[in-house]
Amino acid sequence: MSNAIDNLPLERLGAYLADHIENFGSLQSAEKFEGGQSNPTFMLTTDSHRYVLRRKPPGPLLPSAHAVDREYRVMSALASTDVPVPTMRVLCDDDEVIGSMFYVMDFVDGDIFWDAQLLEVDPALRGPMYDKMNEVLAALHSVDLKAAGLEDFGRPGNYFERQFNRWSKQYRASETEHIEAMETLIDWLPKHLPEDDGKISLIHGDYRLDNMIFARGKAEVLAILDWELSTLGHPYSDIAYQCMQLRMPTDPDLGNLSGLGNVDRSALGIPTEEEYVAAYCKRMGLSEIPDWSYYLTFSFFRFAAILQGIMKRYQDGTASSTEALTYGKMARPMAEIAIEYLAEQGRI
Repeated sequence: MSNAIDNLPLERLGAYLADHIENFGSLQSAEKFEGGQSNPTFMLTTDSHRYVLRRKPPGPLLPSAHAVDREYRVMSALASTDVPVPTMRVLCDDDEVIGSMFYVMDFVDGDIFWDAQLLEVDPALRGPMYDKMNEVLAALHSVDLKAAGLEDFGRPGNYFERQFNRWSKQYRASETEHIEAMETLIDWLPKHLPEDDGKISLIHGDYRLDNMIFARGKAEVLAILDWELSTLGHPYSDIAYQCMQLRMPTDPDLGNLSGLGNVDRSALGIPTEEEYVAAYCKRMGLSEIPDWSYYLTFSFFRFAAILQGIMKRYQDGTASSTEALTYGKMARPMAEIAIEYLAEQGRI
């Protein structure tokens, strides 16, 4: 990967941040985190504090992608709610500083777990940790948009129709090979779109285990990260996306893409999909989520489109992670899993 992605101009960056963050101190180092696929992220260490910098990658980008300014806005707005987020410090839209837009937030010291099985966690904590994720998701979907100043953070209504149109275009813009399963989904999804029920909430867009920081040894979420895909939308999209991720194959080679698809959840102390959805419904005052199979299928389609974008960035040499090729190759299997699921449900 290029130095433009991995390296930051420390002297110029340090001077800028010292002018914009109170008691910032002297910047000593900037170390890139591994694992992120979209926006390169760095640990900044000063002589007195630790911060995190998240930037747009340099070079040509897909339209509306890598929206670090939206991340900064939504996390700033959530500071006064029950949704845990890091403290935001500064947003810089001057490309002259490091070469692309970036923001800086406080470093949150805790644990991030990449394996959905939580094998490194006390078995007694696994269920409560999943329940806490469920609780935080319900809190997110209950945020008062007006009070948070987020009423204009997205377009109301017809969320899944608009998302289908967006991700179909993104997929076509990053398409590197013909994937028959994606063609089938692109044909099936608009024909089976549920009637819009008018539900609107703030949604995360990438709500999953590895985008959360947990307190060490506790079932407590300290912060939710990676808000690039957040918007105003339908709350069912978030819970379906998380359950989609948990349905994925259990394979350590997949890193944070490894799911719970072929393991005994009860043996691990982790709730089943039905139990997880039921807990969410109880918190949100719902009797059920109608047309669940559509929302789950849509999640597979959307994720496959995201993975295809990673593959395109890998081929273009602008990918943020060394694992980009592994992730990009998962676009086809994700679409194929969706087709298999629809067949099992008798919907295709």
